[in-house]
Amino acid sequence: MDLDYIRNKVSSGEYDLSEHAHTERQAEHIAIKEIEETIFTGEIIESYPKDPRGKSVLIGAKLKSGSLHVVCGSRNDRILLVTVYEPKLPKWSNYKTRSRSLEGRI
Repeated sequence: MDLDYIRNKVSSGEYDLSEHAHTERQAEHIAIKEIEETIFTGEIIESYPKDPRGKSVLIGAKLKSGSLHVVCGSRNDRILLVTVYEPKLPKWSNYKTRSRSLEGRI
C-alpha cells in the first residue's frame, strides 16, 4: 500500500474509521480534518506488511495543532483508518522517532 493510493482513496471519500480509531479520535479531540491533513501532508513512518489483520502503514505529520499519527489499512477496496493518536513520550520522542527504552534510567 503506497501513499498515493491512500491519498486518492481518502480524497474520494473511500475510507472508514474503525471503532477503535473513532474512540481514540474522540478521546484525544482529533478532528476528521486533522486526520485527512495528516494523510495528505504526512509521510509513511513505518510499514506493517505482516500484520495479521492485514497490511498497514503508519503515517505521521507535524500539523499546526501538533503531531498526529494515522494507521491505515485496507478493507473491501476502501482505506480503513485503524487508529489515530498524538505521538508522545514515552513511546515517541517526536512524530518520526520512537523513543529508546527508558529502562534503567533514573
